[in-house]
Amino acid sequence: MTWFPIYLVAHSGMSILGAGIGTAVPAAFGLAGGIVGGLLSDTTLRRTGSLTLARGLPVFIGFGIALVMVAANFTSSPVMVIGLMSMAFFGKGVAALGWTMISDIAPKNLIGTTGGIFSMISGVSGVLTPVIMGYVVSATGSFDWAIVYVAAHCLLGMAAFALVIRRIERIEI
Repeated sequence: MTWFPIYLVAHSGMSILGAGIGTAVPAAFGLAGGIVGGLLSDTTLRRTGSLTLARGLPVFIGFGIALVMVAANFTSSPVMVIGLMSMAFFGKGVAALGWTMISDIAPKNLIGTTGGIFSMISGVSGVLTPVIMGYVVSATGSFDWAIVYVAAHCLLGMAAFALVIRRIERIEI
């Protein structure tokens, strides 16, 4: 969210006021996506009994939807950009089951520590992403590769789930 208003001004030529309003729309879609992702996860768990499928399905569907953000590189229409980013933020919301997975996987006596580490890593990414995006935009003169950088994280999240997590089950130590 830190870079999006600047993106709307620089990429789509919106006014500061328009960018402020335009930023709120994808944020609302992101909130809705979080609810949909939770409902999808709970429904899948009830129907299948599989934590891995219940957590993985929203991750893959959500990040798959979020990849639509790359299409914003091919338009400067503010309405199209806000629409595409609304879809992307919705998808990110659907996939946002990190805290749920922490509570599923972390050893019972280390849930707080595990959650703290998870939160720290999230905070570091929240600090680094706008800096890296600023560097990329400064170096290239365009947001195109910065958007690709963000989209690549969707692919990375999908790969991490498939290759690293593989199975959701509590770690016992």
